[in-house]
Amino acid sequence: MAEILKCNHLKKQYGSFTALKGINLELPEGKIVGLLGPNGSGKTTLIKLASGLLLPTAGEILINGQAPGVESKKIVAYLPERNYLDLSRKISKQIDFMGDFYKDFRKERAYEMLEHLDIDPSRPLKELSKGNREKVQLILVMSRDAKLYLLDEPIGGVDPAARDYILSTIIDNHPEDSTVLISTHLIADVEPVLDEFIFIREGEIVQHSAVDEVKSKGQTVDGLFREVFRC
Repeated sequence: MAEILKCNHLKKQYGSFTALKGINLELPEGKIVGLLGPNGSGKTTLIKLASGLLLPTAGEILINGQAPGVESKKIVAYLPERNYLDLSRKISKQIDFMGDFYKDFRKERAYEMLEHLDIDPSRPLKELSKGNREKVQLILVMSRDAKLYLLDEPIGGVDPAARDYILSTIIDNHPEDSTVLISTHLIADVEPVLDEFIFIREGEIVQHSAVDEVKSKGQTVDGLFREVFRC
């Protein structure tokens, strides 16, 4: 199976602080992978490196065999942890913008998901609740036919019912051969949708395994996480 993301001795420093300590990682195509760890473990740094927003201090990160850049951005859909949209702009205008910017953006898919949520696309984002704004952001990202989806804490700020919708949206709307990397500390919520998981702590990968391996031993990923990261 081909790999969509590869890290070779990837290191990232911010001044004297080392956020990633020379990690090695390979992610295959067609998987939903959880990037799991406590706050400050390096999850967001890794996702920003994969999206091309940061440059490595040492080592390399490759997306579909290439360093992040113009070409990788054509196949990577990135959902940041914080709001990135113009709140005064109507949702329909955000959809038009995404359609103009990305060739793989599917407007009909975006409108279909909005209708399912009963969100009026003629409304500006500032009129929506925080939870609905986060849903709109996710809809815009998942309406692309990308090869790699990078989702940074997509369920962190919404209620449990909204989490279920967000996770089902991720499952139902990504192409089968694409890979979804979900960064979160809400392990129990995302575990049902994961094929693989990565435990990361203080900039180092502690474990990268298939979820089925854990289940075959009568464990859960959430339970294993609590053991590995016990204070």
